[in-house]
Amino acid sequence: MTSPDTALLPPASSAPPADLPADLPAVAAEPVVPGAQVEATALVADGVSVSYGASDVVHAARLELRPGRVTALVGPNGSGKSTLLRTAARLQRARAGTLSLEQQPLQQAEASAAPTDGLALSVRDFARHVALLTQGRPVPSGLSVRDVVQFGRYPHRGRWGRADPGGAAAVDRALQLTGVADLAERGVDQLSGGQLQRVWLASCLAQQTGVLLLDEPTTYLDLRYQVELLDLVRDLADESQIAVGVVLHDLDQAAALADTVVLLHEGRVRATGTPADVLTPDLLSEVWGIDIEVDTDPSTGRLRTRAVARHHTRTERLHP
Repeated sequence: MTSPDTALLPPASSAPPADLPADLPAVAAEPVVPGAQVEATALVADGVSVSYGASDVVHAARLELRPGRVTALVGPNGSGKSTLLRTAARLQRARAGTLSLEQQPLQQAEASAAPTDGLALSVRDFARHVALLTQGRPVPSGLSVRDVVQFGRYPHRGRWGRADPGGAAAVDRALQLTGVADLAERGVDQLSGGQLQRVWLASCLAQQTGVLLLDEPTTYLDLRYQVELLDLVRDLADESQIAVGVVLHDLDQAAALADTVVLLHEGRVRATGTPADVLTPDLLSEVWGIDIEVDTDPSTGRLRTRAVARHHTRTERLHP
């Protein structure tokens, strides 16, 4: 593993080739034969400390992502959720910490491979395992939806334009999964914010990695597409054994989606566990500094939360 002095440093260069836009998805994967299952991969970032200037904004944090499981990072604004996720993707410089990748066999009889130091891998090698959907991607002009989704395949073609036999099938599948296949030939500058978000997600899915990191993926999406996107994330974990790490603001979405919840507060991991273990009234009220009630939806058995505001008690508006 890497020493704290060099741990979790960003790659020397993560820019795409000069003939491609600089705002491409940050990582990409090894070519995968159409229909083949992505290799199951676990990611563990441990002891991660990140500084902005002289102050740490993430303190000795641990994030563990396992195949077939969804891990949701939750916490107030400024708690370090996105910073920790980006650090696990090698896009954020850290003062200390280690990062390991473990290939896990699809057959139980096979032994797991020894963990690999994720920091010792080249940018291209690391990108074969991990994809990241970041916030706030710009709108490329003069490009179609299919063009943008194909950006997720550019490392597969190699530095000299090597053929990518599985590329077309991977792109088509990503377009279908994200519900933008009917927009494939439309210019991305003609899309709504929610449509564009799904196109960028499709570019990540076209990469076919074993680990998928999503930073607030429901931003700009209306309610229908939020539900559909989170259903897709759950399906990727259940059916393809993808290890998913996702930053969410909505606690009810985290409770319904995640196997594991990581609660951050002021740059520290306050709790890690099942939704029932972490999303408790005491913990949530402590972290957010307001009263938060938690109960169980009788129709679904899922946890649901309710932040108690002063106006909730003003019954005179309803019963003058």
